[in-house]
Amino acid sequence: MAEGPTKHPQGQAKPARFSGTSTRVTSPQGKFSDSAALLTGAELTRTEAHGKHLFLGFRDTEWVHIHLGLFGKVAFGDAPAPPPTDTVRLRLANETAYVDLRGPTTCALIADPEKHAIHDRLGPDPLRADADPSAAYARVRRSRTTIAALLMDQKVIAGVGNVYRAEVLFRHGVDPYRTGRDITPAEWDAIWNDLVDLMREGVRNNRIDTVRPEHTPEAMGRPPRVDDHGGEVYVYRRANQPCHLCGDPIRTADLAARNLFWCPTCQRGRA
Repeated sequence: MAEGPTKHPQGQAKPARFSGTSTRVTSPQGKFSDSAALLTGAELTRTEAHGKHLFLGFRDTEWVHIHLGLFGKVAFGDAPAPPPTDTVRLRLANETAYVDLRGPTTCALIADPEKHAIHDRLGPDPLRADADPSAAYARVRRSRTTIAALLMDQKVIAGVGNVYRAEVLFRHGVDPYRTGRDITPAEWDAIWNDLVDLMREGVRNNRIDTVRPEHTPEAMGRPPRVDDHGGEVYVYRRANQPCHLCGDPIRTADLAARNLFWCPTCQRGRA
């Protein structure tokens, strides 16, 4: 599942190449053909992301709602576009660029009321200017669910995935198994503000790095991380490897249907 920062560049930067131009909309796979026929020739006027949901706006009230899910992929390129494969659910193309969407969980043409309903069921997104962290904390402080599970609940906070879940809890020394109602307002403010900074940096760099300057490979004299996810992290996908801070082994367990990673020494409880 792509995390928030990998959605916002797609939603805000790349589709800007289609603004102000007539867009050819097709569905080589066929599953979006009827909607594509309604949109082809229309101008892509606006883009928006909320958590892991991407919205492409056409005309006044029409939106293509996209959720990549676990297997969805988006590919951009310069015109002329190559012949599409039969796995492409949606292709947008103009005289200068094209974008292909493959394997999304959701690709649907919706109107404003449906779009508003999606926003209403999502929690605040740390990457959005309208995000209200107090709305998320109102859910957190009433919950007996673990903070690790709550951070992955898109109804509580939108856009946070497995990497940021593990890393922000480590950065603040919070035991992932503490319940939401045990998280203090000060701790929540620290977690939220850190997510805002980390996720914005992820957007700028198009990769996820979570280690502080004093813990980079250069600063610590250690080899850089080698992983197909890229980026320097403290605990994510480092099970049984030594913690960068204390040297004890990083642990992993299944929580909320995803692999949780944490250091039981550095994350004993309260920050």
